[in-house]
Amino acid sequence: MTDPTCIRVYADAAQLQRSQQHLATAQPKLDQMAAVLSLAGNEVRLRILLLLAQEQLCVCDLADVLGMNISAVSQHLRKLKDGGVVQARKVGQTVFYRLHADQMAVLQPLLSRLLPTLTTPIQ
Repeated sequence: MTDPTCIRVYADAAQLQRSQQHLATAQPKLDQMAAVLSLAGNEVRLRILLLLAQEQLCVCDLADVLGMNISAVSQHLRKLKDGGVVQARKVGQTVFYRLHADQMAVLQPLLSRLLPTLTTPIQ
């Protein structure tokens, strides 16, 4: 696609084609990363992710730490779970949440900037 306001003298067609191929190849991972980052873009959910990167917690634990009601925390956890960012494990009647291992490649660099001593989460 050409832009009539572009002042470029010469367009390197091979370079443009390579760039398009790079994007096409990366598209599935771009979609996944965009979805994870969209969920992490909310401050409350980012706080939840930071906490869950360190240990698995139940909704009551998260509500106490965040100073929020259980219903509000549950709504955020539902979005994170539906987005495949966290997973739940039921022990008796208590549900514990942890980061989904498949998303750590995206989340680790982001969360380690918030907490430099961040280690791999408990599995």
